[in-house]
Amino acid sequence: MNVVIVGGGPAGMMVGLLLARGGIQVTVLEKHGNFLRDFRGDTVHASTIRLMDELGLGAKFRKLPQSRLGELEAPLPDGSRITLSDIAGLPEPYNYVAMMPQWDLLNFLAEEAAREPSFTLLMNTAVTGLIREGGKVVGVRCGDLELRADLTVACDGRHSTIRHELGLAAREFPVPFDTWWFRLPRHPEERDEIARLNGQFKGDQIALCFTREDYYQIAYFTRKGADPQLRAEGVERFRERIAGLLPQFADRVDHLRSMDELHLLDVKLNRLERWYAEGVLLIGDAAHAMSPAGGMGINLAIQDAVAAATILIEPLRAGRLSTADLAKVQKRRWWPTVLVQRYQQVLHRAMFVPAFSGKGARPPRPLVFLARYVPPFKKIPSKLLAFGPRPEHAPAYARRPEQRP
Repeated sequence: MNVVIVGGGPAGMMVGLLLARGGIQVTVLEKHGNFLRDFRGDTVHASTIRLMDELGLGAKFRKLPQSRLGELEAPLPDGSRITLSDIAGLPEPYNYVAMMPQWDLLNFLAEEAAREPSFTLLMNTAVTGLIREGGKVVGVRCGDLELRADLTVACDGRHSTIRHELGLAAREFPVPFDTWWFRLPRHPEERDEIARLNGQFKGDQIALCFTREDYYQIAYFTRKGADPQLRAEGVERFRERIAGLLPQFADRVDHLRSMDELHLLDVKLNRLERWYAEGVLLIGDAAHAMSPAGGMGINLAIQDAVAAATILIEPLRAGRLSTADLAKVQKRRWWPTVLVQRYQQVLHRAMFVPAFSGKGARPPRPLVFLARYVPPFKKIPSKLLAFGPRPEHAPAYARRPEQRP
């Protein structure tokens, strides 16, 4: 049997690699000519790093440009800071989150998948419609090109063409903010800093700073729909905002030369009630768009991919794939998705809603108390952030001996 995968993001490339290692004919369709899109999900959590080791790719993965995130800090009203999550305290070697450009991860997965004779990657290939026969999806159209498949896997993100073609509507959950992404330079003398995720709250302004290998990546949170107003204020006013909110960067905000350097993420939080139809499966953001709160979307999508490849490999090999098999994938990944989204909703209500209503943002008091006075508690959010609920392991058929760079 053969499989067409729509979308060359983390979920698409991972499920393509795994199924190809299982001998399934796989074609991945990516609408862009390369993977070079900035400010995509760039956090590779411990669950994914462990997966790389299980696939025999750990040593090569660790050679990719990356920095290590070991803790999550948040400011308190008195000006002090508190460590809410100490990932570095988890057992080695899975005691960090790798911060790396997503295009490096995708190129790496594409190169490894290309080693499998049954794998094909088609770039600059956008899906324009589905091929149906007797109510079943039997492939996709890409302009004049038709690709038939026994299974179509939609990994084409929150604006999924496949989801639209199927007429599936996601259940939307309210999100109080959008995010502007931008970067500021990291001076040479700062290169030895420990990578950490720092949050900063001031009035109705919130920012998160990610320490990257040679720059700082900043997420500036704004009220949902405030983008036109902030852009109208101009870059000089935005520099003032950042210098006031993040005074440690006041000496470099002039590196922001225009508002075009700010990349808006229209934040959504939703999920489909049904992730499949006859002949088609949706995973990752195509099935459940995640908030950036917690940075768990990319890893949840990869876990979906591993579960799909593990559950579907035998039905595909035997030529007896059924809709019931696709339902098993959703059943396995449903409650981890719901749990992460509820966790994100709690963060929204506890931190973002008060800030944008003028009450100011701060970490939830019970969380601060536990983190300060019950040291073992830190292991809980640390493990959740590092591995997520129900982390998946590489299927036995896809494992290989460790590959040295």
